[in-house]
Amino acid sequence: MIIKKQASTLHRLLIIAFPMVISQASDTVMMFVDRLFLSRLGEDYLAASMSGGLTHFMVSSFFIGTISYITAIVAQYYGAEKYKKCAQATFQAISLAVISYPILMAVSPLVRFFFIASGQSALQVNLAYTYFQALMFGSIFLLLRFALAGFFIGIGRTTVVMIANAVGMLVNIPLNYILIYGKLGLPALGLQGAAIGTILGNMVIFIILMAFYFRGKNRDNFATHKALKLNIRLIKTMLHFGIPAGLEMFLNISAFNLFIQAMHSYGTKVAAAVTIAFNWDVVAFIPMLGMGYAVTALVGQNIGAGDYNEARKSAYLGLKTAWIYSFTMVIIFLSASSWMVGIFVSGFEGDSEEITAMAIVMLRLVSIYIMADSAQIVFVGALRGAGDTRWVMRVSVAFHWLFAITAILLIKVGRIDPVLVWICFIVFLFTLGITMFLRFRSGKWQNISVIEDRHVRAESKVL
Repeated sequence: MIIKKQASTLHRLLIIAFPMVISQASDTVMMFVDRLFLSRLGEDYLAASMSGGLTHFMVSSFFIGTISYITAIVAQYYGAEKYKKCAQATFQAISLAVISYPILMAVSPLVRFFFIASGQSALQVNLAYTYFQALMFGSIFLLLRFALAGFFIGIGRTTVVMIANAVGMLVNIPLNYILIYGKLGLPALGLQGAAIGTILGNMVIFIILMAFYFRGKNRDNFATHKALKLNIRLIKTMLHFGIPAGLEMFLNISAFNLFIQAMHSYGTKVAAAVTIAFNWDVVAFIPMLGMGYAVTALVGQNIGAGDYNEARKSAYLGLKTAWIYSFTMVIIFLSASSWMVGIFVSGFEGDSEEITAMAIVMLRLVSIYIMADSAQIVFVGALRGAGDTRWVMRVSVAFHWLFAITAILLIKVGRIDPVLVWICFIVFLFTLGITMFLRFRSGKWQNISVIEDRHVRAESKVL
C-alpha cells in the first residue's frame, strides 16, 4: 500500500515536473545561444551579456519573486478545491505585474552608476548598460509571463507552460541570429538585437499563456473571464507571503551580481572565463528550477488538502529526481569541459589560452556543487509551497550577503587568485543546501497557514 502511494506521488510529481524542466530548459537554450552568438563578436560582448543580463534580472527580481508566489497560493486553493479563487488570485498577480512596470522603468537609468562603481572598464560599462537598458524596455512581458505561468503551475497543468516556452524559444533563436548579425537586409544590432530577440520571445510566451488562460475549459472550471477585479484580501495575502520571496530573490541576486561584477573587475579575460563557466552552469541550474516550481506546486496542493505526509514525500522524491539529472551533468562537466569551453573561445580574436585554461578549471569546479545546488532548489521550493517564505528569506539573504562581502574583500583587498574565490563560492552553496534541508526536516513549516478553509485530513497529524 505504501509502495503504491509512493508511486502515485512520484507520478504526480513527474507529471508536473517534466514539462517544467523542459520549460526551463527552453529558457536555458535561449540564454545559452544568445551568449554564444554574442561571443562571436568578441570577449567584451560575451562579458557584457552576462553583466547586463544578470543586472536586468536583479532589478526585476523583487517584482518577479513577489508575483511568482501566485504559484503557491493557486496550488493551495486548488488542493482545497476552491477553483474560482485560483483565477481571482491570478488576476491580482497580473495587476501587480502591470503596476510594477513603470517603477522598473523609473529606476533603470540609475544602473549605469552601478556598473561604473563596480570598477569595470568604460567599454564594459557602455556595452553592459546598452544590453540592460534594452532588456528593461520589454520587462512588462517577463512580469506578465510569470503571473500567468504561476496559475498553470499551481493547478498542475505545466504542459501549457512548456508549450509556450518552447514556442518562445523557437521565435527567439532565429530572431537573435538575424538581429545580432544583421541578416535579411536588416542592420547588425549586436547587443541591442539580442535584447530585442529576447523581448519578442517573452512576448510570444505571454500571448500563448493568455490564450490558454481564457480558453473555454478554464472559463468553465475557474471562471477566468469573470475574475477581473481587484480583491484587497487576496492582494494582502499575496503581498504578505510574496514580498519576502521577492525580497529574498532581489537581495540574493544583488549579492550574486556584486560577486560577478567584482570578478569582472579582474579584467576582460577573467570576465570572459566566468561568463563561460556560468553559461554552462545554467544548463544544470535552470532546468532544476523547473523541479523547484513543481515541488512548490505539489507541496502547496497537498497542504491545501491537509495532507502533510504527502507534502513531505513530494519534496524528498523531488530531491531524488533532481539528483539523477544533476549527477548526469556532473559526469558531462568533468569529461567534456575542454570541448565545452572551446565552443565559446573559438570566436575570440588573438590569444585565448589564458581564458581557456581558467574557464576549464572553473567549469570542473562547478561539477562539485551541482548536487548541493539541486538540494537547495528543491527544499526552498518545498518551503515556499508551505508558506515558509520569511525564514527562507532571512537565512538565504544572510548567507548570500556574507559570501558576497567575503568575496569582494578577497578580490578588492586581498587580490587573490580568481579560482580561489570560485572555491569559496562552492563552499557557500554547499552550506546553503544543507541549511535548507535541515529547515524542511524540522517540520516547522507545518504550522503556517496561507489560505482559509483548508481541508484537514487525518494524515496531517501523522509525523
